[in-house]
Amino acid sequence: MTRKRPWGLSLLLSILALLIEAVVAYVVAVVHGFTQEPPSLGGGSVMFVFFLPVVAVFGTAVAGVVSVVLVLPTVRLSTVLGRRFGGREAWWWVPAVAAAVSLVLVVALSGGSGPVGIAVAWPLTTAALTVPALLWRSRRERIFGPVLLWGLVSVVLTAVLGGAGLATGIIPEYRPPAVASAELVGRWSDGLGGTLTFTADGRVSAVDVGAEDDDDGGDDSDSEPDACTGQGTWSYEAGEDTRSQVLTIDVPPCTFGYWNIGGREGRPTLYQYVGDPDSGDLYELTKTSSGP
Repeated sequence: MTRKRPWGLSLLLSILALLIEAVVAYVVAVVHGFTQEPPSLGGGSVMFVFFLPVVAVFGTAVAGVVSVVLVLPTVRLSTVLGRRFGGREAWWWVPAVAAAVSLVLVVALSGGSGPVGIAVAWPLTTAALTVPALLWRSRRERIFGPVLLWGLVSVVLTAVLGGAGLATGIIPEYRPPAVASAELVGRWSDGLGGTLTFTADGRVSAVDVGAEDDDDGGDDSDSEPDACTGQGTWSYEAGEDTRSQVLTIDVPPCTFGYWNIGGREGRPTLYQYVGDPDSGDLYELTKTSSGP
């Protein structure tokens, strides 16, 4: 009879499985990001590379907590239920218990996301919990090597399939809508009182552009002005493709000059990133009227 693996090694195996799942999930998130409008474009910040050691340590700690709090109880409960109702341990009790635990967890953390969100998160959470739980109860020796190997294969395969899907168009990559100069004429608003109004003769009026909804009550008197108001000119360059479309604005009091085209067909937006270059904070304007 194969003896049980020491508890500590089972814990390490569970942590390894959870970390592999986290990397696969990150790759999927990056691929999905390429299908979304800004600021959710895939690729992430290059600064992530510098924080990778910290992320690895933090992720390992989180995986350890999840292993003790969720994976281990799932294994123990599946063992008890198997002996109680079947007279012996059975592997299929693990996904059954994982499904029950995941349902409770997803509902508790759903935050009012609705039945659709729960229906999507439940099977994903069940699978994520089932894999390390099955590995925990496994009696197989020398299992770390195969788990690491197949984990690496799953990460690479996910990345390759995602890249191929984007390259072939099976996964539709986000592309900004193509706009003409005439479509830019009108008033564009940030929803906070800031507006840009473009006229067909190349003039533009800015009112409180760049203002932010400041809820912290702090004193920003020593910082640069958050908003600007003035008159100026504008021009539009279509570029080689929709990603290279640029709207140039010259309003003397304002520091902003170049705006990107975003949104979807029939619902274009103007946007630019503000604040720290790696923050991904987006300042966006939507069209509210076609006239001044």
